Amino acid sequence: MKKFLKIVGIVIASIIGIILCLVAWVMFTDVPSYPPKSLSIQIPTDSLTLHTGKVIVEGRCAYCHLGTDNKLSGRQMAPASDPFGEYSSKNITQDKTYGIGSYTKEQLAYFLRTGINQHGKYIGPWMASVLLSDSDLGAVIAYLKSDSPLVQPSSANPQGLQPNFLLKALLKFGAFGPLKYDEKPVATPSPENTVAFGKYVATARYSCYECHSNSFETNDQYEPEKSIGYFGGGNPIPDNQFKTTLSANITMSPTTGIGKWNYDQFMRAVTTGERPDGKVLSAAMPRLHALDEQELKAIWEYLRTVPVIENKVAR
Repeated sequence: MKKFLKIVGIVIASIIGIILCLVAWVMFTDVPSYPPKSLSIQIPTDSLTLHTGKVIVEGRCAYCHLGTDNKLSGRQMAPASDPFGEYSSKNITQDKTYGIGSYTKEQLAYFLRTGINQHGKYIGPWMASVLLSDSDLGAVIAYLKSDSPLVQPSSANPQGLQPNFLLKALLKFGAFGPLKYDEKPVATPSPENTVAFGKYVATARYSCYECHSNSFETNDQYEPEKSIGYFGGGNPIPDNQFKTTLSANITMSPTTGIGKWNYDQFMRAVTTGERPDGKVLSAAMPRLHALDEQELKAIWEYLRTVPVIENKVAR
């Protein structure tokens, strides 16, 4: 009996020792790094390309990256009490020390495809996309390299992601990491195919599904339509004051979604934040006033094809 208890004690002590070693490894060693790479990319600088880049950056990037200096200098996005730790969006102005001014266009392309920066550090999945077309990616980079006041150098230095134990563990055990990009060409669907173009605009160009599906944790960044609760809402979204609101169900359910809306009401809500009942949408919903009629109409037509989800979101 004593021998048995001794063996049990040794086994338990060994397990505890292994756990403590793993905890120490997670806590006191750096998060994984990756080989920094560059992607060959064409960056036109004509006025149409710059306008496209401006609209995408203002519609997709500015909400998180717009700082108090009215530049894309970054801001705090989550407090230290967040389950994954404190997080600030980074400075993406042309400052060569604190921003992305030292990046080549090829380094920026790889960064925006995978989330891996020029130093091989993974900064998170929020701004990376493997679905954005090559031409739209080029337009974004052209705008970030332009003379727009939004991207002129700022010395602001938000600290970015400050991972806590949970996030460090997820990164180190491979549950969370860079996007896989196969470097195959990505084309923009023809606007003449309204539904296909609408899907692209809603999922790749502006990533509407990320907030309007059930949860960031269960979104599928490779095949968005496989995200749980696709466009059915209920995802907790913090505004710039860390006040959380649940994203709206924007499937065509007539009782819990936007099935009773018409196109003009949808357009007004997206561009001005005004709902059909006169109420104002939460500040967590960006006002996409720069979207053109073609984009807005395409999104609307695509949403009409998305499977209806009956999800009454408490608002």
